[in-house]
Amino acid sequence: MHIHVVQPGDTIQSIAETYGLPPEVIVRDNGLDFLDNLVIGQTIVIATPQIVYTVKPGDTLTEIAASHNVSVMQLLQNNPYLADREFIYPGDRIVISYEKNGYMATHSITLPFVHVRTLRKTLPYLTYISVVNYTATDEGDIITYYDDTEFIRLAKEYNTIPLMFLTTLTLQGEANIKAAFNLILNEEIQDRLAENILNILKSKGFYGINISFEFITPSNLPYVESAYARIANRIISEGYLAFATINPDIRMTGSTVEFLRIDYSLLNQIIDNVLFMNYEWAVNPNPPSPISSIYSIEIYLNYLLETISPYKLNLGISTIGYDWELPFFTGVSQVRALTYDSAVALARNEQVPIHFDEISQTPFFLYTENGATPREHIVWFIDARSINALLNLVAENNLHGIGIWNISVFNPQLWLLVNSQYDIIKREVS
Repeated sequence: MHIHVVQPGDTIQSIAETYGLPPEVIVRDNGLDFLDNLVIGQTIVIATPQIVYTVKPGDTLTEIAASHNVSVMQLLQNNPYLADREFIYPGDRIVISYEKNGYMATHSITLPFVHVRTLRKTLPYLTYISVVNYTATDEGDIITYYDDTEFIRLAKEYNTIPLMFLTTLTLQGEANIKAAFNLILNEEIQDRLAENILNILKSKGFYGINISFEFITPSNLPYVESAYARIANRIISEGYLAFATINPDIRMTGSTVEFLRIDYSLLNQIIDNVLFMNYEWAVNPNPPSPISSIYSIEIYLNYLLETISPYKLNLGISTIGYDWELPFFTGVSQVRALTYDSAVALARNEQVPIHFDEISQTPFFLYTENGATPREHIVWFIDARSINALLNLVAENNLHGIGIWNISVFNPQLWLLVNSQYDIIKREVS
């Protein structure tokens, strides 16, 4: 696998010739649209298959999989374009296998109204999926927003384990401090919540619970652990999984990485798995900075591994970027969320190159918004280099896997990087 960074004069044809792949394969693998107008600094993922098969008349995916001793799921992972197809045709190029470097679990946390086409394209790559659809109240009741029945059924069809994601936040990310503290201080409310969780798990067909923690501090940690243990043990006693997701507050002051030093030893004994990831909302009140810093994450990870088993630990990957208006004033300046594709498209439209910060391993660019009053902007986002740096960190430390906050937009490069290098852990789901 190679990550090609577009240089002046590069074209799809010249890149294809450099790596010995057909141009149409590179275009399809990377989901490229503007073939004649690549952006300087844009990344192109080059994944060279181990085995490729050309479809013959009368072939079916099932027969192709059987003849090469692989699963149909593996063919869907290696050829995501098949999700958009009802049939295969003679002459189609089917990637049978890549040379892998090990195993990795993948876990997405997402809202249940992802478009079914995007969901079918993504589910082959997921070990777990947590459905953001449940809010705990200060009395231990649970608010449900959407009918996620079909979402859960579809996840199971692709052998992706569906988990109920429970938080005290609203769907817009607004905090409810009262509910959070009532839940960690009152055992009667905890018991009520546990029974309500079990009722939903049983009626909906979830395989477990993923409880989100947003306000852990050294002072309230004992109460959080006690509450989680009480709820999780009740859930586990019924044969369900118990996960936790923690939103860490990692900050950089100069070259110093700052975070709350919390001992997760007891939580480590209780949980089946824990995800550490930043929740990405459309609104971002923070000043301009790298979306994700590998430098900071690695320092934080080294601390986490003192108290959490690596085989239980998952690191979150950011999938969103932000466009900040400059000069930045909190609460005044506009901040706009961007997908990877829209960030690259913006750089293309503004005819500016994409730069790369080596410390954080994240791309950025600057542009001027023309108008009556020209305004400067800076855009930070993530690209293939950012993703691969985190995948390497997960692999080098033998972690369980990665977490993705949102899959509402399919990111071809993300899944190509994961799938061309690692066997994605899948389990039989009924």
